[in-house]
Amino acid sequence: MSDFIRRERSGMKKKGSLLNGLAVKAAGIVVLALSLSACGGAGGKGPDKAGSGEQGIVEFKYPDNPGFDLVYLADELGYFDGTATKPKYVGKVSAPQIIPLVGTGDIDFGSRMVPLVISAIASGADIKVISAGGKTLQEAPHMKYFVRNDGSIKTPKDLEGKTIGFNSFGACAEFVSKKWFKEQGVDITKIEFLVVPDDKQEQTLEQGGIDLAIIHAPFSGKAEYNDKLVKLWSDYDLDGGLGGMAPYSVNGKFAKAHPQAVKDFVTAIAKTANWVNDNPDEAKQIIAKRLGVDVKYIDRFAYVDDLVITEDPIQYYIDILEENDKIPKGKITVKDVYTNDFNEFAASKATAAVEVINPAA
Repeated sequence: MSDFIRRERSGMKKKGSLLNGLAVKAAGIVVLALSLSACGGAGGKGPDKAGSGEQGIVEFKYPDNPGFDLVYLADELGYFDGTATKPKYVGKVSAPQIIPLVGTGDIDFGSRMVPLVISAIASGADIKVISAGGKTLQEAPHMKYFVRNDGSIKTPKDLEGKTIGFNSFGACAEFVSKKWFKEQGVDITKIEFLVVPDDKQEQTLEQGGIDLAIIHAPFSGKAEYNDKLVKLWSDYDLDGGLGGMAPYSVNGKFAKAHPQAVKDFVTAIAKTANWVNDNPDEAKQIIAKRLGVDVKYIDRFAYVDDLVITEDPIQYYIDILEENDKIPKGKITVKDVYTNDFNEFAASKATAAVEVINPAA
């Protein structure tokens, strides 16, 4: 089956039968192509014009990484169709490099944890959080903690003198974990922390290269099926999910030049997030096919409704970074970090809230 047909079939899931929607979608794409041709073809070089029908296609640079990501799902489901915005995948980008590359503009959007964005802004990077991301639930945690099934590690104190693997310094796995370990009386200076990509942690733990693996979904799902490993905790056990929001950020220069593209981006991934919440099993099937693994190994994902950003998860990390002397106290405020201005659902909710407070006479 061609990539075109595969993509078109996925894009019509919400309308019933995948095959029945192919003709309709194909016709829509032909109309869009003719419209763009009349406008002079693809562009994306200058600021957006008013109305997506009057502009060339704006291609935004985005990593093509293995994982569960709303951009890949939005593209697969066809949520960028009908807009003048689409992803241009630039290859795999290691997790620690995503936010720095958004800051430099080498990629236009990126999804990584809030503390990395806060630290980048404190260092002068022109970057902004423009949508929320994951929502940590007990049944859908952001990350899970695994050890070998030999009984040598059962409590946080047992980690002293051991090596912990996580996907990068400066993000949730480091700060959420260290905060909780300290609260459990652990001397974290006696723990070695080692960067290991999420998709390599299960094997590294099993082979003895690390003693505890902090694995993010979807890769944490496969580790649960490994009888040589045992799960001790999830981040929901540590902080109730407060530190689990993995938002999407944009390069400031790109946002200024292409505000409509940013709105299209946020709208597409917000619709996708809501679709994933309503159709978790179908979402897992798409990601399983993308990763080439059995769907039973794919952990469920949950997302913040409409991807509207709230301030508590951001303040949580500002406080942690200040307490750990990673940023000067008072240098960064919550408002410096995010905006909901590109999210049409946020505007609708704000209007509804005003109407509730001040109902018409």
